[in-house]
This record gives sequence, structure tokens and C-alpha cells, in this order.
Amino acid sequence: MVEYETLARPYARAVFETARARGALPAWSDMLALAAHVVGDPQFAAFLDNPRFGAEDVARLLVEMLGERLTEGGRNLIYVLAENRRLPALPAIAELYGHYRAEAEGTLDAQITSARPVADAERERIAAALAKRLGRRINLECRIDERLLGGAVVRAGDLVIDGSVRGKLDQLGVRLSHS
Repeated sequence: MVEYETLARPYARAVFETARARGALPAWSDMLALAAHVVGDPQFAAFLDNPRFGAEDVARLLVEMLGERLTEGGRNLIYVLAENRRLPALPAIAELYGHYRAEAEGTLDAQITSARPVADAERERIAAALAKRLGRRINLECRIDERLLGGAVVRAGDLVIDGSVRGKLDQLGVRLSHS
């Protein structure tokens, strides 16, 4: 799979700066997420790869599919990306844009993965502890993975805290194999 992060960075930065200047950060998040979802669909990806269709055809179809959910700026971005054969970079653009937005708004997306559902009080306590440690507002998403057996794994940016039973067993195995 081709890595699009390097190609996506200047587009994401330009979209972010434009959206911030116009006070349209949430609207652009929605547009980019939607466009990235469509471009990431296997059927649309096959259309993108079909040499019978030119950049203009692909852009026109995507703009039609997204319809009124796109602003003029969103349509322009799609046409520019299509013309430069960069539409497959849309998911990476959306992801980078999300990082720029979160940084500007002082927020951070975090995930807690546990073997069982996390109670609301515990979720709030974890979010508050992360906010204090990282100095940002935390948007905490909870996931269930029964393979963890117990405990939880918390991911927030570059920070990973593995307090799962599975993680502790893996660490024990590594220690025993080096003894």
C-alpha cells in the first residue's frame, strides 16, 4: 500500500489554515471525513484505478456523490486533488487535519480498550487523569477486547499505558525467556 502521509501534509495544512481563518473547523472535519470514507470504499477505489476515466470524471462523480454536503471550497479541493492524482490521499488528509484541529483546540483523542465495559465514573476518572497529565481536554473512546482477559490499555497520542492482564502475561513471558 502506498504511504500518503507525506503527500497529504501540505493539503491538510492548507485546508486547516483556511478552515481556521474562516471559523469552519467542524464543517471541514465533516467534509473531509465523508470524502475520505467514499474514497476509501473498495468500489470507488476501483473506479479511481480505472484508466478509462480521467481526473475530471472521477472528481465530478465524487462531487455528485457528496452533493450539498460539500462547500465550494470542498468541491475545489476535490478537483485539485483529482487533477494532481492525489484523491487516494484523502483519508490521510482527513486524519492529519483532525490532528491539526485537535492541537489547535487543545484536545486529544484517546482510547481505552478493556476486556469488559468501563463504568461511566471510571471513564471520567481516566479522562480527568489523562487531561491533567497531558494538559489537554480528552475525548475518550471506549472499546471492548475480550482477549485482554482483564485490565485495560490506554492510548493517548504517543502515550500507551498497558495495564491489561494479557500485557502483563506477555511481559512475564519475555522476562522468563531472557532468564
